[in-house]
Amino acid sequence: MNEKVKNKMGELLVKDREIVVPGQIIAKGLDFLPSHGTYRLNDDVIANRLGMLSVEGKVIRTIPMSGRYIPQRNDTIIGKVADILMSGWLFDINAPYTAVLPLKDASFDFIAKGADLTKYFNLEDYAVVKVTNVTSQNLVDISVKGPGLKRLRGGRIIYANSHKVPRIIGKKGSMVSMVKRATDCKIVVGQNGVIWLEGSPEMEVIAISAIKKIEQESHISGLTDRVKEFLEKATGKPVVLEEFDDQRNDQYNNHENNNGNNHDGNYDDQDHSTDFDNSKYAQKGEQNE
Repeated sequence: MNEKVKNKMGELLVKDREIVVPGQIIAKGLDFLPSHGTYRLNDDVIANRLGMLSVEGKVIRTIPMSGRYIPQRNDTIIGKVADILMSGWLFDINAPYTAVLPLKDASFDFIAKGADLTKYFNLEDYAVVKVTNVTSQNLVDISVKGPGLKRLRGGRIIYANSHKVPRIIGKKGSMVSMVKRATDCKIVVGQNGVIWLEGSPEMEVIAISAIKKIEQESHISGLTDRVKEFLEKATGKPVVLEEFDDQRNDQYNNHENNNGNNHDGNYDDQDHSTDFDNSKYAQKGEQNE
């Protein structure tokens, strides 16, 4: 039976970071406020989806364990060309909807009418793109005009749960940077769960295994140390952690939103890594320490 944490006006029936199921009563009383993935019924706060419980002060929400990526404006993602249109390209972005890359957002060069569009993007090409607009009808526009936004050449593509992307990246890129340093691989993590990496074949396999380990164990404390031990054993060389320890990574993980894609992306073209501006999350974490 779950340990009960009593409060003046209510009680929390489930521990923070435990897995909850739809219909499960999480808390009783008016002391707690339901947020994403929860709702109130009389005096009870109840989960409405499968996920990990996140308690921030008196606010209760659930972080989903699975589900499709839902595009949001300014997301930096990786997409694949699914079709070539008269006015641009249709991209598969690992979401319920496709996205359109119009000619004006495909290149800084002028693209003449009737030009061979395959010179820019061909079928099955992958590219790092930014979501520029999402309409109420779920029509998605993307662009490759910006720092680091470009067609990807070589390497390999893997897919991860988009809700686990913040954990794969880590606080200010600490987790993915550790994998990159240990394997000497170039890695791009799209907010839609599509990941590109390039390195030696042996190190690519190790990097993929590390990413899958992060994805599968993202809800368990002590993840950074376990990934570090895995990388050291797999590569046979020591891995130096950055200043962000696992406790801070856990705090960062608690601030994922309901689809895990609320972080502002800043793609680093020099080393092909995706870093996220987490200053607002860092401030919250420092206040809670």
